[in-house]
Amino acid sequence: MKSWLKQISFIVIVFLITSFAVDTWRTWGIDRQSLPDLQGKTIYNKTINLKELSFEQPILVYFWGTWCPVCSFVSPSIDTISQHYPVYSIAMQSGNNETLQKYMEIESYQFNVINDDNNRIANSLGVQVTPLVMVIDQGELVHFTTGYVSLFGLWWRIAF
Repeated sequence: MKSWLKQISFIVIVFLITSFAVDTWRTWGIDRQSLPDLQGKTIYNKTINLKELSFEQPILVYFWGTWCPVCSFVSPSIDTISQHYPVYSIAMQSGNNETLQKYMEIESYQFNVINDDNNRIANSLGVQVTPLVMVIDQGELVHFTTGYVSLFGLWWRIAF
């Protein structure tokens, strides 16, 4: 039993180190201390300034696309989190507002969506990979991860 625990512990540690290294490499262009003004209009024409909102409470920001296969696995977890925590998503190159509204309705997602069809917001931040999940607090990037993240992983990032 002790041998199994050692092996499992080793695998978990290697996984966490590798995951951290890959996230750091994928997001090397993002300035974590000085975020640009992240603002836009939701698909329902409500203007949102994400940086300002982060001074009220920490927020989760989710970069995704309807074309992204991994996003289809992460989005349900994001939707669950959005029922309990402020979530703002930025849909990259996913069509016009009407297309995104239909997509959100078909998938029954409730999280807020800012349409970044021209990648203006993503480019201002240096985002090149989806899905990308960030926690922003007091105008600074506190946590981030790229690729698949589980519901537990999202809760963990928000809690800490």
